[in-house]
Amino acid sequence: MKKEMLNLASKMSKLANFAYLDAKSASPRFKELGYTGSRFFENDGAQCYAVWNKTHYVLCFLGTEPSEMGDVLADLNAIPRGAMTHGLVHSGFRGELDKLWEQVVDHREKHKNKVFYITGHSLGAAMATIATSRFEEFCNVDSLFTFGSPRVGTRRFIDALVTPHYRFVNNNDIVTSVPFAWMGYRHHGNLTYINYYGNIRNLTPWQRIKDKFRGRMRALKKGQPFDGAFDHSMTLYVKKIENNTEEV
Repeated sequence: MKKEMLNLASKMSKLANFAYLDAKSASPRFKELGYTGSRFFENDGAQCYAVWNKTHYVLCFLGTEPSEMGDVLADLNAIPRGAMTHGLVHSGFRGELDKLWEQVVDHREKHKNKVFYITGHSLGAAMATIATSRFEEFCNVDSLFTFGSPRVGTRRFIDALVTPHYRFVNNNDIVTSVPFAWMGYRHHGNLTYINYYGNIRNLTPWQRIKDKFRGRMRALKKGQPFDGAFDHSMTLYVKKIENNTEEV
């Protein structure tokens, strides 16, 4: 990945991380990244931030919070459902986006001449992917950045997406392995894999298998039996991606 794009991905990861904060706490953090305006959207547990400045506009979808039962149920509701664009998507993920869709579309219209990015982590990554598909029907999305994203839709849904999508996966992040491929779900986007050592590397499938095994063995030695859940941490994504920008 080129340095300019990696730096942008680092900024998007920080936005996705700050989306977990309440509005009062998040606003100054967004400003530190150069986004002078922000607005929080919430409806029945589904949450999203819009942040912007004079030239850029970003939608940051909030990820899974175990304390929010609605988030948990959305993750478990894996029955495929029409995407409203092409193909089928995970019912729970679509349902969470549906709760916010009219709000974010109306707000985006007020900033329609700006460079447009969408980002999110976990459930937020899935919502961001479906939102990108819908926005493509009537406007341009410059790039989509997701972190720890589950599989979102069927092959037809995936093949129809045209927005450049940078999909980050941290070693054994368990969420990226569900819903299962045998259920018809597929990943979208350019895989950017962060290996056990924290480095972004373009590995073959066999090399990734070996690297994941290395990560599991090391985690067990450190007394971390739930390595897949540990690797899903958005804080870890932020740290590792930022470290890679310093090495480029």
